[in-house]
Amino acid sequence: MSEPRPTRRDLLKPVQLLGFAFAAALFSGLVTLVSMGFFQDLTGDERVHVVVVSLVVAGVAFIATLVIIALCMLAVDPAQMGGEIDHGVLMDDTDAEASPDATDDGAAPRR
Repeated sequence: MSEPRPTRRDLLKPVQLLGFAFAAALFSGLVTLVSMGFFQDLTGDERVHVVVVSLVVAGVAFIATLVIIALCMLAVDPAQMGGEIDHGVLMDDTDAEASPDATDDGAAPRR
């Protein structure tokens, strides 16, 4: 027997979204540390400055990732998640019916 399809909530759990945002923040923080020379010969004040800048960059990346993912989730209608789509994703249903590509005989469209 086949298992039921996972729901949208199962696919996009909040813990996974937070984990993805945390991973993006960690990556950006490490890139900032390396690019500002944290692992080279620096004085104590310079190291503190590099760590502060890295934490700020990581925080901005964390918040920006969460906002972008939330806005992308708002763009999807949950009612359409289960249905099959036989046309381009960015096309409206009326555009798909009027499109010359939507032929019933399966032949390639004429150009």
